[in-house]
Amino acid sequence: MLRVVDATNRRAVQALLTPARSTDAATERRVGTIVRAVRQEGDEALLRYARRFDPLDGPLEVTRDEMRAGAAEVPRPVRAAIRNAARNIRSVARRQVPRGWRASILPGVSVEQRVIPLDRVGCYVPGGRYPLPSSLLMTALPAAAAGVGEIIVVCPRPDPVVMAAALEARVTRMFRVGGAHAVAALAYGTRTVPRVDKIVGPGNRYVSSAKALVASDCGIDFYAGPTEIVIVSARGPAAWIAADLIAQAEHDPDARAVLITPSRALAARVARAVESQMPKDGPARDALRAHGGIIVTSSSAEAMALANSAAPEHLVVDDDRLAGMVRCAGSVFVGPWTAQVAGDYAIGSNHVLPTAGAARSRGGLSAADFVRQVTVQRVTRAGLGRIGDTVIGLATAEGLLGHAASIGIRTKASATPSRSKRPSSKPSTSRSKPSKRTAGRA
Repeated sequence: MLRVVDATNRRAVQALLTPARSTDAATERRVGTIVRAVRQEGDEALLRYARRFDPLDGPLEVTRDEMRAGAAEVPRPVRAAIRNAARNIRSVARRQVPRGWRASILPGVSVEQRVIPLDRVGCYVPGGRYPLPSSLLMTALPAAAAGVGEIIVVCPRPDPVVMAAALEARVTRMFRVGGAHAVAALAYGTRTVPRVDKIVGPGNRYVSSAKALVASDCGIDFYAGPTEIVIVSARGPAAWIAADLIAQAEHDPDARAVLITPSRALAARVARAVESQMPKDGPARDALRAHGGIIVTSSSAEAMALANSAAPEHLVVDDDRLAGMVRCAGSVFVGPWTAQVAGDYAIGSNHVLPTAGAARSRGGLSAADFVRQVTVQRVTRAGLGRIGDTVIGLATAEGLLGHAASIGIRTKASATPSRSKRPSSKPSTSRSKPSKRTAGRA
């Protein structure tokens, strides 16, 4: 079931660790048609696609009373789990909000950073095979922690448990709509769905394609591909590693799950454990057959080098020594008790993470994604005198003489005394007239 390859087999290793982000031209064309229609026609196109694809068979908006009624159907232990998870997510998110500051760079020159929450954000919650209240919590709660004024949720089929999560996260409005048409409605606004400043949250290839398409007009978190996990371990336990690989693989037939180990014996034990634990149905079997495997390396250092080159969404390591070697990963889980699935729900860290190597340049979603960091500068006359020559020198070197003149006109004015204070060059009119004896003498 699970392939075991040697790290020297570069082609096999690359196939396991470097997922190609394939472009589906047909999907992109279809998404482009949907996005354009919603942008141009608004609610008319939105409702047309919602009834066709979601399928919508009632009102577009979920009222607050409907949310309360739906939440009342959720079993008490599940509601308690939502509250507990929300508490931990809030605790982490509040620490992620950037802080404002003000610094004096030179006498008369200061720079301030203001942290301003976004006005309105859209949270996409998938409504496919399973309801995903955790995705709502992971997107809406950091936005709330950042101080966002309005939090709009779209979900094609909001289950009662999703409504319960919406109440817990204090979302502003919720709509029964999904897919590319929901993304377009959030990005451009319709009569019913308000336009947002940023769209966050996972989705299928249509959602991801739509987010990429609207990104020039509306902020997005990042392009999200199929989920992935890389485990670097020399110790095991093998049964636990197998369980973690299967857990990630059950998300999607395209999910990627890989163990990298310097122990050939552990590799064999994990392969057997995966076979014995494999569920009879669901996508895990197909995912592991197509995108799963075990790579055997010569050392733990080589294993970590491969993991860093893969920049996986989830990276699980044996201990803090290996964790200290991590350079590229969406989220890191240290030690056998730090089950990756705990991060999906209850640790408090965010499970909306970069995939397909995007962790080379950024981490997961956080409260910092929901604020604007605005820089404010203040320069006095004396301060400009201190930096003016630097500005003029660089601007002149770049050939931007207008830039230099913008400073020069100020420093020249600063150096010239004002007319009211300038000493007079005219003869004093208060001088007495010369006497006749001296009048006319040179």
